[in-house]
Amino acid sequence: MKLVRTFGRGAKAATALIRTLEQRGALNTARVEAVVREILSEVRQGGDAALRRYAGEYDSLGAGQELLVSQEEMKAAWETTDPKLQEAMRVAQANIRGFAEAQKPQEWMMSPAEGVKTGQIVRPLGSVGCYVPGGRYPLPSTLLMTVTPAQVAGVERIVVCSPKPVKETMAAAWLAGVTEFYRVGGAQAIAAMAYGTESLGRVDKIVGPGNLFVTAAKLLVSAECGIDMPAGPTEIGVTSETGDAAGIAADLVAQAEHDPEALAVLITSREALAEAVAAEVKEQSKTNTLAKKSLSAQGCIFVTETVAEAQALTNRLALEHLTVDSAADLKWVKNAGSVFVGAYSPQSMGDYVSGPNHVLPTGRNGRMRAGLSVMDFVKVITVQQYTRKGLKELGPYAVALAEAEGLTGHAESVRQRMKR
Repeated sequence: MKLVRTFGRGAKAATALIRTLEQRGALNTARVEAVVREILSEVRQGGDAALRRYAGEYDSLGAGQELLVSQEEMKAAWETTDPKLQEAMRVAQANIRGFAEAQKPQEWMMSPAEGVKTGQIVRPLGSVGCYVPGGRYPLPSTLLMTVTPAQVAGVERIVVCSPKPVKETMAAAWLAGVTEFYRVGGAQAIAAMAYGTESLGRVDKIVGPGNLFVTAAKLLVSAECGIDMPAGPTEIGVTSETGDAAGIAADLVAQAEHDPEALAVLITSREALAEAVAAEVKEQSKTNTLAKKSLSAQGCIFVTETVAEAQALTNRLALEHLTVDSAADLKWVKNAGSVFVGAYSPQSMGDYVSGPNHVLPTGRNGRMRAGLSVMDFVKVITVQQYTRKGLKELGPYAVALAEAEGLTGHAESVRQRMKR
């Protein structure tokens, strides 16, 4: 990991590095956009034939293999899964479900004036597509994280797409009660879910993490199909003054092993802690080839002049996962996907069983939105109801505003009702 001081002789280099990190989202997707556009166009026009061609090339789909994973395959996967893993999946599913239930927005009505009622009703989306990565590691946890809140929201049709699905992922699908599971991935899966093919009907919204190709595809289809966020390579941030070097390093290594593009950052004003963590990371990543690669390429440690500067830099970078020393630190945290508090809260717990979703904003999107939640699967629809008395009370104000804007039809529509 690079160790950079934000003051003194290191200030110039630190400023340049911070600016690079702030641009990370846009730069990454631009690298693959041309290829992704071609895939999206071909699947949109060619349907199943194009989808199968790309799935055969990138997802190892056999010539005669069905796109749809059968219920029998999912059931067999569950029944041959180790009981300890089955129990772990059940616990994770229950915690994810409980957290989503607590998050669900409520319906309500209020009365801003006599004879006037305003409020909101909550309705689920009609259909969603859940993308579950299947490249380097099987991710049954992501299947549970995306499908479960959709179920809590009441979504009627839930589609799962995953390249080369392994037994563990199919077992999780069986536990979750998934009925549409397609063995396709990458930009071609996003295209199929967004535009539809003969075999795979289009969905209203696509959620889930993925590589650069998936992220770019989601962004490109977002004009016609809803998406959760451009969730790219994993990011970890640790902002600490009192943390344990070995524990901090373990979290950095753990998240770095997701992807060679993963970003791992430590921010502290304590140089001794920075150096201790750097040494621990080097030792702990010795035998973890992927983590070692990403830490060497993107890992960085910022030593700031003050604690306040460390906090400001943390919010400026808006990292996906953030670990802080204590609950008191929550007061200054403004931008982060999910926050882990204290020495006994390893970020890996959030990846699996805590309950909050592990599909989180990357590329500084934590400045504008939170992680995936049950709210991504519902629509909050506003409601307005007037009586004659209520319209006479507020109507004149609407007429005045409409006339000020020169919208005479708007004003007249209110006057007509007020005459009754």
